[in-house]
Amino acid sequence: MSDDETPDASDEATGRGAPSRLGRVLLGAGLAAQASEDFRDMDGTIEYAESAGVPMPDVAAPFASGMMIVAGVGIALWRLPRVATGAAVAFLTVVTATMHDFWNADEDDKGGERLAFFGNLAMLGGALVFLREAYKD
Repeated sequence: MSDDETPDASDEATGRGAPSRLGRVLLGAGLAAQASEDFRDMDGTIEYAESAGVPMPDVAAPFASGMMIVAGVGIALWRLPRVATGAAVAFLTVVTATMHDFWNADEDDKGGERLAFFGNLAMLGGALVFLREAYKD
């Protein structure tokens, strides 16, 4: 599908209907909403990134959060789907293993990190499905 086709026209032409569209909207909205929460407490997000050893966390954290908002909106609206889904997959792959490494967390933090890890893993699975869909003709 080309990046300038509308989601409705493409879905009808390829036989993909509401479940795919609904899934894209839910995944995209979820990613964008989660990233927007990071902006609500950017100081905390930067501090968390710094504690995980992220280089230049004051630049990386806002950049990554902004990228996820754009990727989420792109997935939901199916605009530039290869770029949007690729950005989401890249982000989730790196962040899931490095920021939510529950196996290294303190006992007090282990449960929350495990929950975040598996939540991100589920979103990564959805993003991979849509990345494949974005590369179908």
